[in-house]
Amino acid sequence: MSIFVVLLRGINVGGHRKVPMSELRELLANSGYANVQTYIQSGNVVLQSTLNSEEIKLQIEETILNHFGFEVTVLVKTNDELKAIFNACPFQNEEKEKSYFMILDAAPNAEGFDEVLNLEYCGEKVHITESCIYFFSANGYGRTKFNSNFFERKLKINATARNHKTMLKLLAMAEEAETKL
Repeated sequence: MSIFVVLLRGINVGGHRKVPMSELRELLANSGYANVQTYIQSGNVVLQSTLNSEEIKLQIEETILNHFGFEVTVLVKTNDELKAIFNACPFQNEEKEKSYFMILDAAPNAEGFDEVLNLEYCGEKVHITESCIYFFSANGYGRTKFNSNFFERKLKINATARNHKTMLKLLAMAEEAETKL
């Protein structure tokens, strides 16, 4: 059994695509996953499985579609993958604490890469890797010119954003789960 962090994109936003976390935990446990834990309502799950990341992704997407009746993009990372993403954040100190991690399901499309990197907005910084877009906005995520939809469209990828605090919590949950293996 291995520990995985599962990130659901775009659920429980503005009363749309509602996925109650208690129901999700039960659904995933009944699907064969062990030690299923969730954090806040935005679709953060830590679980144990013998499956690989791609198998988990496909199974959870199908399970949610069959149970809730709508499609949800699911991104799955191992604890080590998420830790590496977090540790590679290029921002320092206060900027890092106010940064967002847009976790990617694939490497960004090269065509849109240069266009995105050439865009600049006052108080905003972007750093793109094959697995994450690191984003800092002095004015906060709600007031930024950049968001997950923008990056998905330009780079032709699926992404879901988590803030620094959520990343820390998910890493702590995954670390704790690994100590119980």
